[in-house]
Amino acid sequence: MTKSELKKMFDCAVHIGHRTHKWDPRARKFIHGERSGIHIIDLEKTALHLEKALDFLAKAGKEGKTVLFVSTKPQSVGLLEDAAKSCGMPYVVSKWIPGLLTNFSTIKKRIKYLSDMKEQEKSGEFEKYTKNEASKLRKEIDKLQIALGGVENMKSLPDVVFVVDVVRDEIVVKEAKKIGIPVVGIVDTNANPDAVDYPIPGNDDALKSLEYFVGSISGALRKTSKKI
Repeated sequence: MTKSELKKMFDCAVHIGHRTHKWDPRARKFIHGERSGIHIIDLEKTALHLEKALDFLAKAGKEGKTVLFVSTKPQSVGLLEDAAKSCGMPYVVSKWIPGLLTNFSTIKKRIKYLSDMKEQEKSGEFEKYTKNEASKLRKEIDKLQIALGGVENMKSLPDVVFVVDVVRDEIVVKEAKKIGIPVVGIVDTNANPDAVDYPIPGNDDALKSLEYFVGSISGALRKTSKKI
């Protein structure tokens, strides 16, 4: 990776980790040092691991595979949703539904139910109900849309999962690992990189850093994905 790209990462605060007392010792291999009680991430190692992750994702996109984007971190919701949509991939940006991966057969029924309900509303079938009944059905659609709208078109398990914050969304990583789905994840200094197949050491809190990483990943997929 070029010096200009390393500078770009620096300008995006990719190198800023957590306070030293919040670190995970297993992240030691990605830490350059500390400054004012904050761990500093080694950007050369970030560049190396990001390149590996991007190569893996580009190959997955070329093969027509599905990458599920996940982040329940408030500051990344709009960013992640837009990025996933830009490359035709499913996403979860609200509360993770336990079992979405490990019990997908059941979740799939709820997804179909949501699609059927939306189709009924669109076709005018709700007109046969009372106003109160129709209102309740629309509220149910809204609730399901928030939870499942991003995976509504996901007809089978994803081939890869990209997780923005592997600590906050630890359950996602565990579910994916349990059934053998590769995980690409941003790994801050408070995270265990060994839990992720393709760890990308970097700041998972600052918006500029998230924009850099999510933009790089969605960009790699847009270049090769057959789902756009």
